[in-house]
Amino acid sequence: MKRQRRASQEASISFLDVISCGFGAIVLLLVIAKVGDPAALEEAENKLRSTVTEYQERLFDVRGESVVLNEQLKSRKQQLSELIERVARLKAKLASIEKQSVQISQSEAREKEQLQLVMQVLSEEMERLLGPEFKQQNKLIGGIPVDSEYIIFIIDTSGSMFSYAWQRMLSEMEATLNIYPNVKGIQVMNDMGNYLFSRYAGQWIPDTPARRQLILRNLANWNAFSNSSPVEGITQAVRSFYDRDKKISIYVFGDEFTGRSIEDVVLTVDRLNAEADTQERRVRIHAVGFPVQFIRPPELQDTGIRFATLMRELTHRNGGTFVGLNDFRP
Repeated sequence: MKRQRRASQEASISFLDVISCGFGAIVLLLVIAKVGDPAALEEAENKLRSTVTEYQERLFDVRGESVVLNEQLKSRKQQLSELIERVARLKAKLASIEKQSVQISQSEAREKEQLQLVMQVLSEEMERLLGPEFKQQNKLIGGIPVDSEYIIFIIDTSGSMFSYAWQRMLSEMEATLNIYPNVKGIQVMNDMGNYLFSRYAGQWIPDTPARRQLILRNLANWNAFSNSSPVEGITQAVRSFYDRDKKISIYVFGDEFTGRSIEDVVLTVDRLNAEADTQERRVRIHAVGFPVQFIRPPELQDTGIRFATLMRELTHRNGGTFVGLNDFRP
């Protein structure tokens, strides 16, 4: 009897489990199953799909813009790096130039002190020889008056000068500048009247140590056309720069004169460089002769002799000095 009751109870429990599981399955199906209007559900699904597609397109656009911006950023970084390197190089170059400028200034200061010392010794020696009562009438160094405030160099740039005497010419140019420690203006032309610095055509180059160095550097390679006749340069210089209130000196550097007539040149300069009423000379004219032509056979030395003859006469008539060098080598 007891065993039969136990079997009935087990059967009842199994039936309840089956009923519960079936009911739970029905509820789960109701939860999972789509309930509502099929058309509305389809519209919502399409709208959701459209929204997803739109956001995907926007994401692709943003990614594309990001790639472009990254490339631009990379390019800007590269440009910035190059600019930083360039600034560093320029700073290094500026430091080098400043150092050179300081060295040049120190060198010029020493040369100026040495020149002043030499002039002082020379003055003391002149006083000893000539007596304390002697008064110098003109400011002369080596026989050349150096009282001018403005100086013009007229240089023969012909092939003979440039090929044989150019280094000596540069040395004489520097030496001439050194006897004028301070002037108000400088100009450099060739014997044709062409300017070394075209931007200063018709005007004075301000005198500074840096500009003197620049003149010598540019002059080292100046090989302009020349007809080996200084008359064009002299007349151009007098016409362009004469001023009644300025003391001006012209220095002619050359080795030959190929013009037809020495007398015509002398008379032309006389008419141009003399005041009509007083006949006083407007500018001094000095000259330095380089004996390049005298390395040739005697029968071919005529142009060198004619240059010396012309310059002696021009300098004599125009208050200057002619210096004939005995060697054209430095």
